[in-house]
Amino acid sequence: MTDHAAPLGSKSEQAYSTVKARIVEGAYSPGYRLVLAKIAEDLGVSVVPVREAIRRLEAEGLVTFERNVGATVAGIDPTEYLYTMQTLSIVEGAATALSAPLIDAAAIARARAVNVQMRDCLEHFDPVRFTALNQDFHSVLFEHCPNPHILDLVHRGWNRLASLRSSTFRFVPGRARDSVAEHEALLQLIESGAGADEIERAARRHRSATLDAYLAQAAH
Repeated sequence: MTDHAAPLGSKSEQAYSTVKARIVEGAYSPGYRLVLAKIAEDLGVSVVPVREAIRRLEAEGLVTFERNVGATVAGIDPTEYLYTMQTLSIVEGAATALSAPLIDAAAIARARAVNVQMRDCLEHFDPVRFTALNQDFHSVLFEHCPNPHILDLVHRGWNRLASLRSSTFRFVPGRARDSVAEHEALLQLIESGAGADEIERAARRHRSATLDAYLAQAAH
């Protein structure tokens, strides 16, 4: 039993990572029906680890399960996107402000290096790569948050947006250039030892600006 349990766990993790990546990258779009047997066949595993992976993704809000339909990729309607981004602007702003005193020079350099990659990405714009780098950048800023409850809410918000991550900047590519500039401004605030309130306001404005751009585009 013990010998069987260990590889099962790794297969479940493999299935989880693969299916989640396909959702995030848009290969499995909102409404796509997740046929467990087909996914298991693709991955060369049994249905059991795939079922475990789907349950995890359902808990994260990326997958929905309906009777007589099965598991499908969850979509985010404009209202859900609005609420999620509003919430994320508040909790991520707080997490960034609480992290700021704990962010050292090495972390600043890491975030700045990611932002340079984002700036380079603007020349031949790749929204999927840009959005992945955007998450990497913000992770550096909020990962030092000493309050685990706030950090959990931030992670939940990012997970809820996962199915849109590949496409948000595709809808508002003009927002990407402003985002890079705002990132540098945030780093300078943290480097200068600005107060928590100022950093929190800047982080919230940054998140809200992306929401505003998205909603303005959706209205056309």
